[in-house]
Amino acid sequence: MTKQKTIRIGTRDSELALWQAKTVEKQLNDLGYKTEITAVKSEGDIVLDKPLYELGITGIFTKTLDIAMIQGKIDIAVHSMKDVPTQLPNGIIQGAVLERASTLDILVHKGNLDFLTQENSTIASSSLRRKASWLHKYPTHKVEDIRGNVNTRLQKVADSETWSGAIFAEAGLERINVKPSTFIPLDWMISAPAQGAMLVVCNAEDFFSLDAVSQLNHIETEICTYIERQFLRTLEGGCTAPIGAIATYNEKDDMIDFTGVLLSIDGKQKLEVSKKVDVSEWKKLGFNCAQEILANGGTAIMTEIKEKLKK
Repeated sequence: MTKQKTIRIGTRDSELALWQAKTVEKQLNDLGYKTEITAVKSEGDIVLDKPLYELGITGIFTKTLDIAMIQGKIDIAVHSMKDVPTQLPNGIIQGAVLERASTLDILVHKGNLDFLTQENSTIASSSLRRKASWLHKYPTHKVEDIRGNVNTRLQKVADSETWSGAIFAEAGLERINVKPSTFIPLDWMISAPAQGAMLVVCNAEDFFSLDAVSQLNHIETEICTYIERQFLRTLEGGCTAPIGAIATYNEKDDMIDFTGVLLSIDGKQKLEVSKKVDVSEWKKLGFNCAQEILANGGTAIMTEIKEKLKK
């Protein structure tokens, strides 16, 4: 039976964003809902000549869709959850977190890994977290900015004579089937909070769409991403910073494993916290781990980061 009202799904217009929107659309259609997709360009897609942190990264990929929703042009929006600010705009709420894909970062290279053992090698990434993590492990390397959607960045790496490789989220490359054979998993790098998860947001007063979307929610992914984003929110206080967090639920013993990390921008300082707790303790886990980092030198690192990013 088809439900009343066509749910308008807002998305960015990149191939990956459209794949995510179509995935949500299919799941809603399978439940009997009518849908249509509305694609828009975000400022983060249009301004490609500046590093993300110079654009005031918080919300750069979500702002256009937030405005469209507040203006009543779309009913729901689909995002890569790691791009979504921890504080949603007034009137917009989390409707569902879909089951997570890979959380890994991977290094896409050109078939030769000699650069890993050479000094002054250059790789590409615009993420402060990836840059700092890489420089912590490879302090003699350089990390340069790379912008654009997944396909554009893959092409830029292939065409570059100076870059030996670039860092990508494995989930994004797998979703649109463009993961090359020349890659290495960076399992030592703590991923971005909520990496690999898709978030659907709704207008808080649109109960029809909220009810529809809530049926797509994956509770384990929702809990793990909540912990990671709580860690991020407690540390950053609205500032972009090199922060990684990963929570995993272990069904066998009903425990949650969490690891969080804060690095200085140059990667020289790194503070890490790891905890394993009973699943009943999940609500404050991210907060408590962040407080531990702040008490052990994190406050000074965050102050330094804020000063650097102001310049």
